This record gives sequence, structure tokens and C-alpha cells, in this order.
Amino acid sequence: MIETMKFLNLTGPKSQIDRVAEEYLSKYPIHLENTLSELHNVKDLRPFNETNPYQEDYRKAKDLIQLCFGEPLSLPQPQVSLTIQEASEKIRSLDQELTQLNCQKAELEKELDSLNQFRNQVAPFTGLNYDLSRILQFRCIKFRFGRITKEYFNKFQSFVYDTLDTIFYLCREDEEYVWLVYFVPAPVAERVDAVYHSMHFERLLLPDSVVGTPKEMSHDLDEKIAVIKTSIQQLVSQTQDILKSQKNELCAAFQKLENYAQNFNIRKLAACTRHDDNTFFILCGWMSQSDALRLKEDLSNDSELLLIIEESHNNIASKAPTKLKNPALFRPFEMFIQMYGLPDYGEFDPTILIGLTYSFLFGFMFGDVGQGLCLLIGGFLLYRTKKISLAAIISCCGFFSTIFGFLFGSIFGFEDIIDAIWMRPGKAMSTLPFIGRLNTIFVITVALGMGIIILTMILNMINSFRSHDTEKTWFDTNGAAGLVFYLSLIGVVILFMAGKPMPAAALMAVMFGIPLLLLFLKEPLTALVEKKSPKPESGIGMFVVQGFFELFEVMLSYFSNTVSFVRVGAFAVSHAAMMEVVLMLAGYETGNTNWLVVVLGNLFVCGMEGLIVGIQVLRLEYYELFSRFYRGTGRPFKPYQKSSIES
Repeated sequence: MIETMKFLNLTGPKSQIDRVAEEYLSKYPIHLENTLSELHNVKDLRPFNETNPYQEDYRKAKDLIQLCFGEPLSLPQPQVSLTIQEASEKIRSLDQELTQLNCQKAELEKELDSLNQFRNQVAPFTGLNYDLSRILQFRCIKFRFGRITKEYFNKFQSFVYDTLDTIFYLCREDEEYVWLVYFVPAPVAERVDAVYHSMHFERLLLPDSVVGTPKEMSHDLDEKIAVIKTSIQQLVSQTQDILKSQKNELCAAFQKLENYAQNFNIRKLAACTRHDDNTFFILCGWMSQSDALRLKEDLSNDSELLLIIEESHNNIASKAPTKLKNPALFRPFEMFIQMYGLPDYGEFDPTILIGLTYSFLFGFMFGDVGQGLCLLIGGFLLYRTKKISLAAIISCCGFFSTIFGFLFGSIFGFEDIIDAIWMRPGKAMSTLPFIGRLNTIFVITVALGMGIIILTMILNMINSFRSHDTEKTWFDTNGAAGLVFYLSLIGVVILFMAGKPMPAAALMAVMFGIPLLLLFLKEPLTALVEKKSPKPESGIGMFVVQGFFELFEVMLSYFSNTVSFVRVGAFAVSHAAMMEVVLMLAGYETGNTNWLVVVLGNLFVCGMEGLIVGIQVLRLEYYELFSRFYRGTGRPFKPYQKSSIES
């Protein structure tokens, strides 16, 4: 069902807009509209031109909350209450305190990066047991620290090293590189450096402040790094301690700032106007009738505010949003409605219809007591624990599967445990004229499909009549003309199958000819009813050709849509056949039953066929039911804030 919506105009002094949002609009769900667009004919309306003063403090509060609680946010209920001024001051002081700690932490992290980089430079040369500061004091001998790939080092050592005035000291090597320091006389340093460079020698520069051997330096650096890491961890712990000690105040400040920051943004949808020396705000929006009446009662004692509830929707620019309200049993099926598109306001809500037909058709196609109970119980438990709508739908389908399981006499595929109350899908046969023997289940599902198609045609007429759509009400394929033709066709088929005499030729001509003629001339007839020109825009010839092929398509669609419901019976038969195969593989017929195969087979059929049947039923709902009467062009009801009052 769709809740009755009311359009509201709320006005009051401009200075009171924050109080209105905090005291009233936060308590009741309201779908706000752009006031300037709604009241475009009203003179002297102008938008609010103000900067949100709470946005920056709210951003800081959000960052602090994430730092304190992490993601996703799960905030406890605050134990204290703060005013907006106290909330802003609390966030600013806390942010300033933590900013100082973060600055200290950033400086330490910068120093830590520098020490780590220095240590990484020194570490490869720990094999050099010589004071580096003394090497830096060489005057006549040049030195170079660096690394070279093993491939080029071997070539250098074999073919070049003996021809140069240089010596090197090997410090470290791994599978790819060799770290070394080489020495060369100052006069020939440039030429030797060029040779080393040609061997892809990568030079590493050490700062002039080095003292001691590389091993000693590496040890000193490790100690300094450990001290800095300890200091950083102390700052992190100090930050967390501050946040935890003020957790309640932080949560209270965050929620207060969040409310005020969001409430301030209400100005984007509001308008203001001047009257004499006073400036007033105006807000427009949609609210359910029950909430609108409760809001009106709340505002009855507030002399500064004026609420106007529009009784008619004819003078409102925006279309009323759709807010569904169905019984709890059918509420999970709203998921299928939202997937297709919400009903337009005033349109028929098919939630209950799809809940009944989907569950019924699923049970018909998947009739088994044991597997149905598994779906019923499993879906119910999953819905109770996880609140998943699909689980509730599965549970409803399992209920109908259990019922049809008793009707078909099947329990976990065994058909000799309980008697069939109705029939066995794979064994019940009927004899039809010109067709011969046919599975009875197919005849029943076709008849069921006819009934569903007739129901959807009636719903289409109701929806079209409500929306004042003349063509779809009277002359459409799913309108009155189509309904008369389809009923006539069904009546003739029933008489023929039952061996009864056919109506007179003149009567059949009227039964079939008039509806087909109305379908053929639907466009000019609609134009005549709406007092427009009935002359086709594309010309008489093109109109006739187009109408002929459209009429042919209509005739074909009646047949194909009706026959489409045969799949319901086909799946009922195939389910029984698949379980027969499982029992045969388990050796049930020979009396030597392998119960593991029975269990695994039931799980496989329940999972695979259950999924396929669920998809096929949804296809029937969308293409055979919804396409006939449902438009799904509604827009969702989006409340400004979630109601704080239990409905």
C-alpha cells in the first residue's frame, strides 16, 4: 500500500529556521522540495545566501571521531548534553591539543625517516673495520663508497682491475650486488672514476659527520631509532588517552554539530521573503498524512510558526513521492518492487500481489514437503539473525513449497511415504481434443496463466482510469477492448474443449470483430474522446500498415504470454523427475539405499533448482504481470532526517 501524502508549507521568522529543523523536522520524516521551484509564482522570494558556520567544526569533529572509534562508526549514546557553543569550543580545544601532539609526532617521524635513510646507507659497509672519520680526512687519496652488480664486478675484476691504479675493499655482497669502497690517487682519480662508472658503479654519499666504524655507527643509529620510535608510540598513546578520557564529550559534541551542520543545509531548499520590517523563511515538502497531523498538533502551541496543509495536489508543481507501507509479512517483497521501479503516487501498489503470486508459483514449481520445510526454516532463521529481505522471501516460498509438497505427495523426493492429496505432477494425464494425451499439470498452469493475465488487465484498467489515460483504459491491448477479446477467446476455447456448441457466426463476429477493430483504431478513437484531431500524422496508408502489424503482434502476444505459463508446470514435472534420478542413483529402487547420495542429491536439487525456479518466477512477474499494468515511474520518499518517533 502507498501512504497518503500531504503537501506542507511551513513559515516563520528567519531566525527560527534552525529551531524548526532541530525541534520539529528532525522528529518527523519529511521529503523537502525546493521552495523557489514550488512557489515560482510567488513574488519577492529569494534564496538564503549564508555560509554554514558549523561545517568546519563538524569536519574536525568527524576526523576526531574516526580517530577515536575507527571505521565503520559505531558511536555510543553520549552521557552528557552540550549546547552548540559548548560543542564547538570542545572540538576546537581538543583539536588544538591534538594538533600540537601531531606536530611533535610529525617532526619525530621526519627525523626517523632521516635516520633510517642514513642507517640504510651505512649498513652495507659494516664489514669495513676502520674509522670513517679518518677516511674522510684523506688528502692525497680519493675514496668512493658504492655498489656494483655482480656481473660487472666479475668483469671488472677479471679484465680491468689490474690495469688501474686503484684498490678496493669488499664490504658486503648478496645475490645481485657487491658493496665496496675503492681508493685511488688524487691525480688519476678522474680517469679511474670514469672506468668505474662505465662498469655501472653506483656511488653512495656519506655525510661529513660520520664518526667511528660503520658497525659502531649502525649500532648507534639503531639506538637512536629505537628511542624515537618509543617517543612516537608515547605520543600515539597520549593521543588515544586524551580521546578516551573525553569520549562522552566528543560524542555529544559530534552529534550536536552534525545536527546543526545538516540542519543549516536546510537553507538550500528554503526561501526567504520580507514583510514590513521582518524577514520570514518558507519551507515546502511532502509528509505522510498521519505525520502531518501530528506535526500540526505539535505546532498548535507555537505562535511564531504557521503550517499550511494543502488538501489538493492539483496546484502543486512537484509529483508526490511514494512511501510504501505494507504488512510485515509482505514488506520483504518490496525489494522486488524497488528493483523494477516504485509505483507512482496513486498507482496500484503490487507488493501484496507479487508476494502472493511469487510464493504461490514458486511452491507450485518446487513442491516438496522436506525441501520446502528446509527453505521455510532456513530462510526464517536467516531473516531473524541477519534481517535479509531475500531470506524472508525464501521462507515464504518454502511455506508454499511445503503445501504443494503435500498436494503432490512428495517429501525429499520420496513419493511412497505420503499420499498425494491432489495429484502426482509426473503421472497425471488428460485427453484433449486435437491434442491427445497431455500432462494435466500443463493444462492447469495454462488456465492459471489465463486467470493471472485477466487479473493484470483489470488492474491496468484501474491504474489507467486513475491516471486519466483514455487509450490504456479502453482501447489498449490490456484495456477494456483487449480484455473483451481475450475473454471471448477463452470462452470459445473452453466450449470447444468441452464439446459444447459454438456461438453463432454473427455473435462470434461481434465478440472478436469489435474488440479487434477498437484495438486497430485506438489512436484516432482516443483522439476523438479527448477532443483532438483523429487524423493520423503519418497518413492513412502508413496508419493502416502499422495498425495491421501491431494487431498481428497483439494476437501473437496473447498466445505467447498464455503459453509462457507452461513453464510453471514444466518445472513441477522436472522437479519430480530430478528427484527420481537422485533416488535411482542412490539405489533406492533396489532396496540398497545410499543415504549420503540421497542427502547430497537433495542439497544439490534444493540449491540449483531453487535458484533457477526463483529466477523464472521473477521473470514471469516482471514480463507477464508487471508489463501489463505496472509503470513503476514513482520517485522514492527521501526524508530530510530519519524520524525519531516510533511509528
